[in-house]
Amino acid sequence: MSATDTVLPGAPASGPPADGAPEEHAAAQRRLPPLLLAVVCGGYALGAATGWGSAVLASVMGDFGLAAAALAAALSCAVRGLRMRGRGRPAWLLFGASSLMTAIGNGTWGWYEVVLHRPLPSPSPADCAFLFFAPPAIVGLLVLAQRPRTVAGWVCLLLDGWLIAGSLFILSWSLALARIAHGDDGNPLQLSLSLAYPLLDIVLVSVVLGLRFRRGVDRSALNTALAGLAVTVVSDALWTFPAVRDGYHSGEVLDAGWFAGSLLFAWAPWASGRRLPRPAGPDSTPRPAPGRSRPAASWFSALTPYLAAAVCTAALLYNALGVRSMDRVVLVTGCTVGLALIIRQGIMLLDNISLAQELAEQEAHFRSLVQGSSDVIMIIGADGVLSYVSPAAIGVYGRDPAGLVGRRLLDLVHPDDFGHVLWAVRRFLAGGPEAEPTARVECRIRSGAGEWLHVESTVNRHHDGLILNSRDVSERVRLQAQLQHNAFHDALTDLPNRALFTDRIRGALSGVRGEGRTVAVLFLDLDGFKAVNDTAGHQAGDELLVRVARRLQEAVRAGDLVARLGGDEFAALIAGRLDEAHVRDIAERLRSVLSRPYRLADRELTVAASIGIAFAEPGSDPAALMRNADLAMYRAKSQGKDRVAVYSPRLRADRVRRTELEQRLRGAVRDGRLTLLHQPVVDLASGAVAAVEAQPRWLSAQGLLLTPAEFLPTGEPGDRFLRLTRWLVQQAVATAAARRRHEVEHGRQGIPVTLRLPAHGLAAPGMVETVEQALGESGLPAGGLILAVGADPSGAAPGNVDELARRMAVLRRLGVRLALHGLGTGTGSLTWLRRLPADILALDRALVQGVAESPVTRAVVSHMLRLGRDLGLQTAAEGVDSPRQAAVLRELGCRHGQGLLFAGPLDDQRLRRVLLRRSLPVPEPAGSRPPRVPAATLSDGRGDRRAARVPHHHQASDLPERLSTGGPHGETAIPPA
Repeated sequence: MSATDTVLPGAPASGPPADGAPEEHAAAQRRLPPLLLAVVCGGYALGAATGWGSAVLASVMGDFGLAAAALAAALSCAVRGLRMRGRGRPAWLLFGASSLMTAIGNGTWGWYEVVLHRPLPSPSPADCAFLFFAPPAIVGLLVLAQRPRTVAGWVCLLLDGWLIAGSLFILSWSLALARIAHGDDGNPLQLSLSLAYPLLDIVLVSVVLGLRFRRGVDRSALNTALAGLAVTVVSDALWTFPAVRDGYHSGEVLDAGWFAGSLLFAWAPWASGRRLPRPAGPDSTPRPAPGRSRPAASWFSALTPYLAAAVCTAALLYNALGVRSMDRVVLVTGCTVGLALIIRQGIMLLDNISLAQELAEQEAHFRSLVQGSSDVIMIIGADGVLSYVSPAAIGVYGRDPAGLVGRRLLDLVHPDDFGHVLWAVRRFLAGGPEAEPTARVECRIRSGAGEWLHVESTVNRHHDGLILNSRDVSERVRLQAQLQHNAFHDALTDLPNRALFTDRIRGALSGVRGEGRTVAVLFLDLDGFKAVNDTAGHQAGDELLVRVARRLQEAVRAGDLVARLGGDEFAALIAGRLDEAHVRDIAERLRSVLSRPYRLADRELTVAASIGIAFAEPGSDPAALMRNADLAMYRAKSQGKDRVAVYSPRLRADRVRRTELEQRLRGAVRDGRLTLLHQPVVDLASGAVAAVEAQPRWLSAQGLLLTPAEFLPTGEPGDRFLRLTRWLVQQAVATAAARRRHEVEHGRQGIPVTLRLPAHGLAAPGMVETVEQALGESGLPAGGLILAVGADPSGAAPGNVDELARRMAVLRRLGVRLALHGLGTGTGSLTWLRRLPADILALDRALVQGVAESPVTRAVVSHMLRLGRDLGLQTAAEGVDSPRQAAVLRELGCRHGQGLLFAGPLDDQRLRRVLLRRSLPVPEPAGSRPPRVPAATLSDGRGDRRAARVPHHHQASDLPERLSTGGPHGETAIPPA
C-alpha cells in the first residue's frame, strides 16, 4: 500500500529505545519484590502443610509469625500515609490501623498459647482486636471511593450495598451461620462473637464490590490492598465453618492465607513502583493522561447488583429445595433484597430517562454549534477517509459536505504539503500520554473553484480517528507575506530597503569568488533634490523618487540589485565577472540616466547624481563596504557634484582626520583655547573707528593663533561650523557688552561689534534664538551688534533666500543691524540686494584689490556704491591694504574701510589703546604728502605688524571668504561633523 493510501497510520513502528538496557533493568527491579513475596508466602504454606516439624514451632509461626506479618503491613501502610498528601493519606493510615489490630490479636493469641501455655479464653482480648480489623479498612475504602453527586446516586449506593450484603448474608446463613446460631446453647455473647466475624467480612466485601473508586487513584497499590483483603476474608470465611473451626490449631495451612493477606497489605503501598509526588493541591492523586482516562463505572461495577441478586436467588432456592423448612431469616432478608432491587431499578429507570433527555438536549446544542460554526469540522477515520464534514464547508471551501464524505483528506491537500501533513499527524499520534492534547497543521486545500486556500486545522483525537477543526487563513497568509515584504522593501518606491540590501551584500560576499569575480557597491545621492521639494512640493519630490527608482531598475543589469536607503539616497549592488573599469562605466551610465530631465505634470525638473563606488576586498563586511561607498559619494559631492568617485584609503584617513578635528574643537571650546581678535572698521574720510569686527582664533599648543581656515580646512558646513558660530555669537556679544560698559563708565560712546556669518550659518536652526539669547543675557543693545551676511559663491535657491530673508527680518525687528558683505562675487549678488533686508553694503576684497589699477574694476565698484546709496544703504569696503585703494574708494563715495592699511586683528590690549584714541590715521598716496602714520600707533611702538601673531596670508580679511567660500584649495571651510 502506498503512502497516500492513509492519513492516519496505525501504531507507529518504533524500535527499541536508545536506553533499552536501563529500562530492562528497571523492569527486572519491579518484578523482584512480587517474586520474593511469592517465595515467602509459598515457604510459609509449605511449612504449615508439613506441621513446621514440631508443635511448638507451629504455634510460634501460627501466632507470632502472623503477628509479625500484620505488624509489617501496619508499618508499611503508616509510612505510605505519612509521606502522602491529600485524600490518600487517611486511607493508608486507616489500612495501617486495620493491620495493627490483626497484629495485636495474633500477638495476644500467641501470648496465651506459647508463653502462658494455656488455651485462649472465650471471649478473649484477641477477639476484641480481631473485631476491629474490618471497621478501619471499611472506612479507608470509603475515603478512596467516588462519592455520588445526586440524591439518586446516594440512594442507589445504599441499595447496592444492601443487595451485596444481603445476598452474601443469605448465602453465609444458608451454608454455616444458621448452624452456628442454632448450636450456641443460647449464650448471647458467644453467639454475637461467632456471627460478628462473618458479618463484618460481608460488610467489607460489600463495600469493595459496591464502591467505585476515584479517578487517578494509584490502581496498582489499591488492587494489591484489595487482593490482601480478599485473601484475608476468604480465610475468615473458611474459619467460619464449624468443621474447620473445631479442628483448628495454630500453624496449620489456614494460617498461610492470613499470612499472605498481611504480606500483600505490606507490599501494597509500594506496588506502583514510582516515587510519590507532593502536589500543591489538596488532592494528591495524579491526573490521567489525555485520552487515557478510566471510565466512571466499569462493566463489573455495573453488573455487581445483579450478580448479588443472582446469589440471593441461588441461596433462596437452596433453602427452598432443602430438607428443612424455609428459614425466616432467609425469607425476610431475601424479600428485602428483592425489594431493594426493584427500588433500584425504578430509580435507575427515572435517572436514565433524565439522562436521555439531557443527552438529547446536549446533542442538539452541539449539533447547532457545529452546523452554525464558521470553521469546518471534519471527522476522519483511521484509513484517512472523511466520515463527517460540517455544513461550513460550503462557505469556506465552496464544496458540498455530502460530496466530501467518503473521500480521502489527502486528495484535497496540495501535493507540496502532503509530506508535511502526514508527518505532523504521525508525530501527533505518536506523542504518547504526555503529549499535547491538540496539534496545529497548516496546508493548502483546493476549493470548489479550483484555487488553493491556506487552511489552518486544529487536530484532536477521536476514537480510532481524528477531529479536524479547520478555518481559512488565506487572508492572514497574504497579510503576513505583505508585512514581510514591507519589512524589507521601501514603501514609496518598492525597492529593497537597507536591511534587505545589507543581507544581499552579505550573501554576495559569502559566495564563492572565482577569478575575475567582483563585488561592488554604488552609493547614489541626488543633487538638487532638496530644491525640488522646496519649489515643487513634497508630493512632486515623492513622484521624482519613484521615477528615479524606475530608471535605476531599468539601467542596471539583470542580476544587479537596486535599493533605496532613505531620503534621496539609493544604492546598487554589482556582482559578477567584470573589472573595475566596467563597474565605473555602469556608474557613469546610471549618473547619465538620472541626470536626464523629469517631466512631472506641467513642469520639467532636473536633478543630478553623485555616485561613490566601493569594491569588496578580502575580509570585507557589508557595513564597511557601504561605509566606504558613502565616503566615496561625499568625495564626489566635494569635487563639484554630478560625478563618480571611487573609494580609496585616503578618504578613510580624511574622515579620521575630520573626526579628530571635531574632538579637538570640542576640547578647545571646553578648555577655553578659543579666543577673539578684533579688527577696526574706520571712516575713510576722518579715520575714526566706526566699529570692530570680532574674529575667532584657536590658540594652539605652540602658542600660535590659528584661523578657522586652518583648523576647519575642508568639508561642507556642519555641526563643527555651527558650534563655532554659536560660540562666536555668544562670546563676541558678551565681550562687546563688557567693552561698552567700560566705555560708558569713562564717558565715551560705545562702538558696535560686527560678526561675519555665511548665509547657511545665519539660516541654521536656532541661530536667531542664539542671537536673541546672547543679547538678553549680556545686556548689549541690539543696535550695538552688526551681523554681516556673506553671499554663497554658488548662489542660493529661491526657497533658501526666502528663509534667509525671513530670519533677517526677525533680527531687524529686534534692532540688530544687518550688512551684506562679499558683494561683487558669485551669481546672486543683485538678487540678494533685491530680496534681503540690509542696512550696510560691503564690497568684496576681490574688487577692492583691483580698484586702483583696473578701470573696469573701478567702474564696477563705482556702480555698486552708487546702487547702495540709491537704496539708502551705508557702504563699506573689505581688504583695504594700500593708501591708493583708500583714496580711490573715498573718491568713489565709499564711507568705511577695513584692512591692513589701518590695522590687522588686535588683541584686547592693543584694541583698548586704539579705542582710547578713537581714530586711526588714513595715509595718503605717494606724492600727495600725507602725514605718515608712526608704526607705534599700529604695533605698540615696535613697528611689527605680526605682533598679534597673525600671518599676512591669514589676515582678518580672509576670514569671510574662508568661512563662506572655502580655503585656499577651493574646499569649503566648515566640513560636516
